[in-house]
Amino acid sequence: MRKTAFIAIVGRPNVGKSTLLNSILGEKVAIVSKKPQTTRNRITGIHTVGENQFVFLDTPGMHKPRTKLGDFMVKTTSQTLAGVDSAILVVEAREAVGDIEAKIISRFKSEGMRAILVINKIDTVRPENIAKTIESYAKEFDFDAVIPVAAKSGKGVDTVVSECENFLTESDWFFPEDIVTDQPERQVAAEIIREKLLRMLEEEIPHGTAVTIEEWTESEKLVSIRAEIYCEKASHKGIIIGKHGATIKKIGTYAREDIEKMLDSRVFLDLYVRVKENWRDSNFNISDFGFKEEE
Repeated sequence: MRKTAFIAIVGRPNVGKSTLLNSILGEKVAIVSKKPQTTRNRITGIHTVGENQFVFLDTPGMHKPRTKLGDFMVKTTSQTLAGVDSAILVVEAREAVGDIEAKIISRFKSEGMRAILVINKIDTVRPENIAKTIESYAKEFDFDAVIPVAAKSGKGVDTVVSECENFLTESDWFFPEDIVTDQPERQVAAEIIREKLLRMLEEEIPHGTAVTIEEWTESEKLVSIRAEIYCEKASHKGIIIGKHGATIKKIGTYAREDIEKMLDSRVFLDLYVRVKENWRDSNFNISDFGFKEEE
């Protein structure tokens, strides 16, 4: 008897939602970074075990938006919650429930949703902090389960999947059993490049970057990719390129290595940097860069 469940992964920025998804799947489908607001689009991760298919929907971190791109990200999370019956709320160990988490919990209540609380990064806090966090959230909502995890190392992740079995309902699967995401390879490659930008660049610049794949040609032995990196200021372009092209070269090298692992093929990656001022506040530009609302 086949069963399935659509489960949203929600929380504030930088709590480890994408890391949790990657750990569940055992494969990288969502980029990760120490910088907040890394995830911009909803990312689907498919985990099929036996007769069960879990469809996890990783969402952008809930935050107070300052740009139209930020508005899009928050709306994406809200729309995702509207389309599922269950969710995983990912938090860090804090003594009190934050405003963002309180709003998410309020949404659980109004939608009549079931949810699991995942307390992440437990390897960085004292046990008493975890206990206080559990106590605080227990007063706010009747979670199906509360699971402390260290998603980066995988500790507790199997328990998350096990508890998600309670969300399964009898249904035919929506995806083939041998795929882990519905993202096109081009989209994943663009996100990998953006991940390396986040790793290499200073605090503010990465949030003003976008990546598009302009050309993609495949032969028996090589995949050739031409990608364009967009930034918001001419001064940022110089920083991305770096002295004598050193920074863009490192970004390309790191990205190529990950793309080759994904494609299981040799890759030639050609990167160009363009300036498009204030693109994050242009509805046309954010749509043109692939940030489009779900149909």
